[in-house]
Amino acid sequence: MSQAPAQQAVVHIVDDDEAVRDSLAFLLESAGHAVAAYPGAGAFLAAGVLAGPGCLVADIRMPEMDGLALQERLNALGSTLPVVIVTGHGDVPLAVRAMKAGAVDFVEKPFSEEAILDAVGRALERSLAAPAPDTGLGPAPQPAADPALAERVAALTPREREVLEALVAGHPNKVIAHLLGISARTVEIHRARVMDKMQARSLSQLVRDALAAGVAGRA
Repeated sequence: MSQAPAQQAVVHIVDDDEAVRDSLAFLLESAGHAVAAYPGAGAFLAAGVLAGPGCLVADIRMPEMDGLALQERLNALGSTLPVVIVTGHGDVPLAVRAMKAGAVDFVEKPFSEEAILDAVGRALERSLAAPAPDTGLGPAPQPAADPALAERVAALTPREREVLEALVAGHPNKVIAHLLGISARTVEIHRARVMDKMQARSLSQLVRDALAAGVAGRA
């Protein structure tokens, strides 16, 4: 595991897949970030990293302890380390749950270099902006919501709001169609309109902005 100067922001990567771990570490180091890599949640917890400057990038599917369980454990330990979750397409509901628990973002595989670098950049910004942690105070506070987000949500039609709430709950299009009694194709149309009105370029951005605007998930 690589070491970095004490005051330098470090991106901590936790992934049981060595090839993915090494590839991500190379990408982040090439972008100028200091990196520490771990083969699993246990190794990361053993390192005792509970605060920044820095952030954690964790895969959501790992043996023994997955990324979501790791995040929840860190919250229980009073960690202020911002978290980015890496997820497969089928794990989006879990990723949404992670964001509700305070994760900065989730990035779906296969992700682009731009997507992961943007997510890490936001996490590091939060880390550097956060006050020094006290003991036992829980995860870092969420940044203040952009007032424009509430206006975007208010511009949605009632049906579009229902679709947004279902997306925030982590439901796929087919489940949303069943919940609302409409076709999957109609869900796709509403979803595209919601993305446009919310000015979201990705599902993760849409969920992040909706949560920041106080939108609750639709069961």
